[in-house]
Amino acid sequence: MSTFAVQHNHSLNPVVSVSCPRREDFNTIPDLACNPIRSQIIEAFFDRRNFRQSDGAGTVREIGFGEFLAVMSHFRPPSIHLKEEQREAIRMEKLRFLFNMHDTDNDGTITLEEYRHVVEELLSRSGALGKETAKGIADAAMLEVASISMGHMEPDEFYEGITFEHFNKLLKEFEIESRMNIRFMNMDTPTLCK
Repeated sequence: MSTFAVQHNHSLNPVVSVSCPRREDFNTIPDLACNPIRSQIIEAFFDRRNFRQSDGAGTVREIGFGEFLAVMSHFRPPSIHLKEEQREAIRMEKLRFLFNMHDTDNDGTITLEEYRHVVEELLSRSGALGKETAKGIADAAMLEVASISMGHMEPDEFYEGITFEHFNKLLKEFEIESRMNIRFMNMDTPTLCK
């Protein structure tokens, strides 16, 4: 996506019009206002693990245009002319990005608490379910994840959480590389070329 295209996308304009966006700038994006995982989406832009060239963990207070584009590139649809190994590389990048969104303490594991937080945000915001019900659903889902990831567990064993390998195994049948994308422009291409 060109700089022109990003700057003229009205839903992203509050962010790209600022030279070094901060978290509070992302809070002004209307399309994020009602998203139940808004905080995780916003944090993804400030997580060094998502900048592609970065080797460090942790977060930054503000990002430049390059970091913004690096994070947005995770949502780019794959080309239809990819070789199998290229498609797999894109799949792993997108899975890692999603995993990082929920591994909020950067320890390499999505813990029960982190998982509960996501499920509670998704289920309790609608008002149809209370936090305790959402917590019960998260706990039951984590037990299911443990049984899929670890197989049989003894009663005294404790499941520490979802590692990236477990996450990959859980989503192996889900075609993330083609489903995790965003269409940014509601304009036809010739309009951009004028």
